[in-house]
Amino acid sequence: MALHDLTLVEVLEGFEDRTFSAEELARALIDRARHYTDLNAFIAFDEDQILSDARAADERRAAGDTGPLIGAPIVLKDNIDVAGRVTTGGTNALRHNVAKRSAPVAQRLLDAGALVFGKANLHELAFGCTSNNGCFGPVRNPYDPDRIAGGSSGGTAVAVGARLAPAGIGSDTGGSVRIPAGFCGNAGFRPTTDRYPAGGVVPISHSRDTAGPMARSVADVRLLDAILAGRDAAPIPLPSLSEVRIGVPRALFFEALDPSVAAGADALLERLKSYGIILVEADIPDVEAVHKAGNFPVLLYEAVVDLNAYLAANETGLDFAAVVAEVGSPEVSQILEPLLGGGAVDESAYREALTVHRPR
Repeated sequence: MALHDLTLVEVLEGFEDRTFSAEELARALIDRARHYTDLNAFIAFDEDQILSDARAADERRAAGDTGPLIGAPIVLKDNIDVAGRVTTGGTNALRHNVAKRSAPVAQRLLDAGALVFGKANLHELAFGCTSNNGCFGPVRNPYDPDRIAGGSSGGTAVAVGARLAPAGIGSDTGGSVRIPAGFCGNAGFRPTTDRYPAGGVVPISHSRDTAGPMARSVADVRLLDAILAGRDAAPIPLPSLSEVRIGVPRALFFEALDPSVAAGADALLERLKSYGIILVEADIPDVEAVHKAGNFPVLLYEAVVDLNAYLAANETGLDFAAVVAEVGSPEVSQILEPLLGGGAVDESAYREALTVHRPR
């Protein structure tokens, strides 16, 4: 099997068996990335830094270091801070935003021995689900470049799906890990908010944002989850399939599906049942209205407050208005420009959404 086809677990086994080195793997993946630059998966990709980090990883392993991810190349969405590197958030105003410190999720990976295999392209400021970025160009689907990659963590998903790296980290506020993972043939996991340490990520909503791992196997996702959650790389135990219950709300979610998508979903549900998994058919009353009332006032209020706090903490000299003024994606401008001045969500509407609509 070619090195680029290996999963994260297989990569770590190869290192352990001395089948190949971190530098050899890094060179193979760099060569592959050069052939797929048209996918536009990366905003920053420093080959010299990657190779230097890989050589350092090989030296650590030779010296007996037993970190769980030593030498493993991991792609990070370019809204996640890594100390000394630029975090653009996929937007023009942050092209020179050098992170003062690493996000806690990034630091946990680095402490485990991972190397940063580039910063990935994304939907601008993570406000969208296509990764058609008006500042850095569109991310293209690895299976059909004429199709979208999904978003907002599209670059991470493409890098993993195109086998440019075995795994990556995105962020998810309303589907931004899960959507591109699905579009690009990966496993993507959105954990419960606060399962991983927060901070150091260009924010949308502190009550909803979370980092999330992406890989081509669930075993890889479980390994990364253990490290990001601070559980000493011990994956959570899996229940027997007969203990698993999956809710299937069809109202809204199954309406207006393309027939081929509907058929695929139904076939998968039948497959799950054949494994002993219990499916619970139960619609959520008024789900669309409840979602809108408890979602958008929270997200749009916190977007202004949280981005201003991030910009101040990173000493950028910018505020929310200055960032919005340089947004290059029309659909993102349409969301953010109304929040300037008197258009921002007022605090009373925000509190009502938090205390009434979201609990409902």
